[in-house]
Formats: sequence, structure tokens, C-alpha cells
Amino acid sequence: MLTILISSVLLLPSAWLVPKSWLWPVLTAQSLFIASISTKLLQNHTFVPMLNINILWNDDLSSPLLSLTCWLLPLLILAGSVTKYDEPTIRQRIYITNMILLQIFLVMAFSAYDFMLFYIMFEATIIPTLFIITRWGPQGERLTAGSHFMFYTLIGSLPLLIALIYLWHTAGSLVFPMLYYLPPIPSSPWAYKLLGLACLLAFLIKMPLYGVHLWLPKAHVEAPIPGSMVLAAILLKLGGYGMMRMALEYDPALKPITYPFIILALWGLVMTGFICLRQTDMKSFIAYSSVGHMGIVIAGILIETPLGFHGALTVMIAHGFISSLLFYLTNASYERTHTRTIILMRGLKIFVPLLTLWWFLAILANMAFPPTPNFIGEIALIQALYEWATPTFITTGLAMIVTAWYSLHFFVAIAHGTVTKNVFMYPPDLTQEQIIALLHLLPLLLLSLKPIILALAVSS
Repeated sequence: MLTILISSVLLLPSAWLVPKSWLWPVLTAQSLFIASISTKLLQNHTFVPMLNINILWNDDLSSPLLSLTCWLLPLLILAGSVTKYDEPTIRQRIYITNMILLQIFLVMAFSAYDFMLFYIMFEATIIPTLFIITRWGPQGERLTAGSHFMFYTLIGSLPLLIALIYLWHTAGSLVFPMLYYLPPIPSSPWAYKLLGLACLLAFLIKMPLYGVHLWLPKAHVEAPIPGSMVLAAILLKLGGYGMMRMALEYDPALKPITYPFIILALWGLVMTGFICLRQTDMKSFIAYSSVGHMGIVIAGILIETPLGFHGALTVMIAHGFISSLLFYLTNASYERTHTRTIILMRGLKIFVPLLTLWWFLAILANMAFPPTPNFIGEIALIQALYEWATPTFITTGLAMIVTAWYSLHFFVAIAHGTVTKNVFMYPPDLTQEQIIALLHLLPLLLLSLKPIILALAVSS
């Protein structure tokens, strides 16, 4: 773990000292090396302290998320190398620096030993993400999107800061392994429930929960493609990771306060599916699809069962790869047609059959087609929710039908039909696109062959 963190920090001098002609290849090679090292974390399913000073650690839950974070950086650099290559050198270096800082903050957040350090890194990720959206966003409303993203996150996390200060003052510790053994906090029942609600609010907004999700589609539409990739693939997972960690501190008396959020998450799971059916922008379509997937993850975490945790972690890891790939394929189509309107993307299979194949595989994985990890995770979540409350099968079953409906409708809309005039000069497939798509789907294939990697991370 410490090797990954130090290697990520050493990327910063490379971003500023490497000559321009070698900037993107060198950074891609170094980040790929870090990504290959991070796969070793999946073999460690025990508590591993770092530095012996109780700052960083690596355990079952954080290992897959750390590997996902490291695996995504070279894909972000590859995706941005074409679109940012014509900019001045200083802007290219600033862009890469923001991506590296984001990875450093995320690695420290997922490996934080203390809840306060996790909170600091949780907030620190806002800064590079805000710069990426507001500076490199392609449209004029990027400042509005950045403001929505920042204020939603800050307003939701302020009660969390107050709750952590109160918890440290009364219990005397915020160390993750000790949360389960802390003595009961003396306070009134209402104050205790407000404390639990404050701890949940920031993570529910980050996921996001349906009802406080309006910042997400706006941020995705206005962000550059690497910003959308990292936002959907990793930043949303900070919310799920935080809720899983806080579950150690939950008291059974706090259980009733989670019921409205479970109901809202399941309701949002169905509603976002119908919203996807009427979307015209490809980025908005993928963003609302992400809200739906995170809805079932939130419900699985809040019921606090081992099977729910296993399904939630599996879906988060699989969704990280698939959502990132979908956003990249959207950009690959946009660079050819200069539009993200779904109805204007008809007939892709005629001009770019290989790109259409990647679209098909990504959409199948997004709709949880077996034997992908998405299918394994969603089946586990549905079973956990059914065992918790039988009526949840109605919403989850309806959501599965609607998900298959809008996924197939989307693919048919872009791959088949009469070709529009704006694609008659469609450039051929690029090797870089095939490499990025393969590096997204290859980990999913390997996980589907050995899903026990993620199962052990929860059941141990």
C-alpha cells in the first residue's frame, strides 16, 4: 500500500519535468506500472497496518477500491492524451497534475486508518474535481455544474464533521478498527438519531441517493470525458465506502432512521429507469443509469447484512469499470459526430462495427447480463433485500425489467436505423480506443472467472 502511495506522489515530478514529446507516454507507462502493483492488494485479506504509526492501513474492504483507483489513472491519461494534446504545454501539465492529485487523495481516503483523515481526504477530492469540471468542461454551463457539485457535497458533509467532532469528544477515538468496541455514547434518543443521520447524509449525497442526485447529471454533462470517467467510476464509491465503515458504529436503535432512505433508494431505482427511457443526451442517460445502480447499492448497505455488503461491493467495483467505459465510448462517438443526441447517432454498426461491438458488450454488462460481476452483485443484493423484506422484490423486479428495457432501447437507437447525414464522413476505429475499451472489460472478465476475490473481501 505504501509503495502505491509513494509511487503516486512521484508522478508529480514527472508531470512537470518530462519533456512535452514524452509527457503522455511516460505518465501512461508509470501509471500502468502502479496499476499492476495494485493488483497485489487483492491477495491481502487481513488487516495490514502501514508505517506503524496508525495513519494508513489496508483491509478487506479497501483493497478492491484501491485497485480500481489505481487501474483507472492510466485510462484517464490515455483518454485525455488526444483531446488535450493541442493545448499549451503548461495546461497539459496542470491537467495531469489534477488527475494525479485526485488519485493521491483517493488512495489516502480508501486507506485512512482514522475517520478524521478519511473526512479530510473525502473533502480534498472536491478541489481537483472542481478544477477539471470548471476549467476543461466543453460547455458554457460548466461553472454552474461545478457550483452544484461543490455545494451539494459541502452542505452534506458539514453535519458529518460536527458528528465526528462530537464522537471524538465523547468516545475518545475515531480509529476504524476501534469503532465497534467503543462504549455507548450517552445522549438523548433524539440526539443519537440526529448523530446517525448526520453521519449518513454526506455519503448519501455523494452516492447519490435519489432526491439529492440533481448535481450528478449536471456535472457529467458539463465535465470533460476524463472528469466524467473518474466521477462515475471512483468518486461515487466514496459514499458507499463511508457508509460501510460507519456501519460498524451503528447501534440497533438507529436502524429505523435508515428505513426512509431504503424506500427512497428503491423508489429511485425504478424512477431513474423510466427517466433513462426519455433521455436524449447520451451523458445524461449514463448519469441517470448510475443513479439507479447506486440506489440498489445504498439499499444493500443500509440493511447491513453480509450478503448485502458483498453485493454492494461487487456492484460498486463492476459499475466503476462499466460507467467509465460508457462515458469513454460516448466521447469516442462525439469526436466523430460532434453531437451527443441519441437520435442522431443511428447506424453506427455500418461505419464503426468494432466500436459498436464495444458498445454492445458495455451495455450488456451495464444491464447485469450473466456472467459479469454486475449480475453476481445485483443477484446478491436482490436476494439480501428479499430476505430483509419480501415486498422489495416488487421494486427490484420492476427495476430489472426497466433496466433491460432502456439498455436495449439505447443500443438499438444508436446502432441500427437509418444513417443520418452527419456520419457519412465517419473516421475509422482507432487503436487507442480499442486498448482503452479492452483495459476496461478485461478486469471484469477476470473477476467473472474468479468472483471469490470480492466475496472474501466481505465475508472474512
